[in-house]
Amino acid sequence: MGSDTRKRTAGAFDVRLVIALLTGVYGAVITVLGIGFVSDEDLAKAGGMNINLIAGIGMLAFTALFLLWVKLRPLRVPAPEDEQEDDESSSAE
Repeated sequence: MGSDTRKRTAGAFDVRLVIALLTGVYGAVITVLGIGFVSDEDLAKAGGMNINLIAGIGMLAFTALFLLWVKLRPLRVPAPEDEQEDDESSSAE
């Protein structure tokens, strides 16, 4: 026992990955809609801007930043007590 507590990453349970997945899927859909399914009438309503394309690319950039954040700063959670005891007893043998 001591101050050396074992830690592990949260993995798929990191909420940042869930947020990145949701914004990534929605951003991809909006980007596809902005590229292939925009009419001149839609552009006229938006003042000549392709809002779906701009928003989709923005959401994909947001997703990339979140994934970079998860990669560079993984969330560390302490290992449960029973795993620490198992590791200590196996290293003592």
